[in-house]
Amino acid sequence: MEPRQLEDLAAKLGQMLPPGLKGLRHELEDNFRAVLRANLEKWDLVSRERFDLQAELLRRTQTKLAALEQRLQALEQRQG
Repeated sequence: MEPRQLEDLAAKLGQMLPPGLKGLRHELEDNFRAVLRANLEKWDLVSRERFDLQAELLRRTQTKLAALEQRLQALEQRQG
């Protein structure tokens, strides 16, 4: 999760507070941020950009593997 998204989420949580807790909004938002950061680190999430990059790398690797399997099969048939 991007830092800006984390800030936005903490702010939205702060806006959802009942009227009696509005005075504690900034303190609670800080606590929300700390809890969110701690849990996101524990979950070991990756960015969307990193995920897309790895997905593309996997796709290319699968394509190369399929080509190598075909070459191997052709060589095995020739040696017969």
